[in-house]
Amino acid sequence: MDWPIAEVARMSGVTARTLRHYDEIGLLPPARIGASGHRHYGEQQLLRLQQILVLRALGVGLPEIGRILAEQVDEVEALRGHHRRLLAERDRLDALAATVSRTIGELELSRKDGTSMTAINRPENLFEGVRPAQYEESLRDFPEHSEAVARRVTEMTPQDIEAGQRERTAQMVRLAELMAAGLPAAAEPVQAETEAQYRALTELRGGSVSVEEFRALGRSCVENEQWRAAYEAIAPGLAAYQRDAIEAYATSGLG
Repeated sequence: MDWPIAEVARMSGVTARTLRHYDEIGLLPPARIGASGHRHYGEQQLLRLQQILVLRALGVGLPEIGRILAEQVDEVEALRGHHRRLLAERDRLDALAATVSRTIGELELSRKDGTSMTAINRPENLFEGVRPAQYEESLRDFPEHSEAVARRVTEMTPQDIEAGQRERTAQMVRLAELMAAGLPAAAEPVQAETEAQYRALTELRGGSVSVEEFRALGRSCVENEQWRAAYEAIAPGLAAYQRDAIEAYATSGLG
């Protein structure tokens, strides 16, 4: 039994265009090509697609997925390995959600009492569940930006990296507060936050970031599984809110 590409797209949530791309790069060839030229997929291809999507959800790039699938021998053992990684990622996201929730409470308390947030809690607790490497892994679809991040990280001290992560977490919390206040993504305070993000990107790159690349980064907040999970751990809907804020800035501030 096999399934046409349209049915596989419906079942998996992957677009037919993406499935054709996977075929073109040798990652997921179909079981056969029908008389009409349409691709058809069998059970083995569906299992392989599942592994591809699991690895993508874990932030693995397509070239690396190809190497992993080429080297693996036993599908059950491979799936067990993916299962272990998913459980580890679940635990990390649980820790991240708890960290952000605690940070929100501490920020609210510090604003109310006028005390320093780090006087309420140890500063290192801000980073539980946050792995700087995860952001580098998730940038594989943006090679120029990924290379810039890699170069910048090699020049940074551990204190610099911690400060960057602290600011990134604070920025996401500020954005969540604006969303909770009911401000649209195009509102001035939201756009001010987005402009600060764009300036940070250009500084990191050491040059301008094109409008289309900034838009693509915004879309990745929703389409990239790791990025979306990080945003949604702070507040449901925050990933789409960030995407919309970037789209608005790209149109008005950069367009």
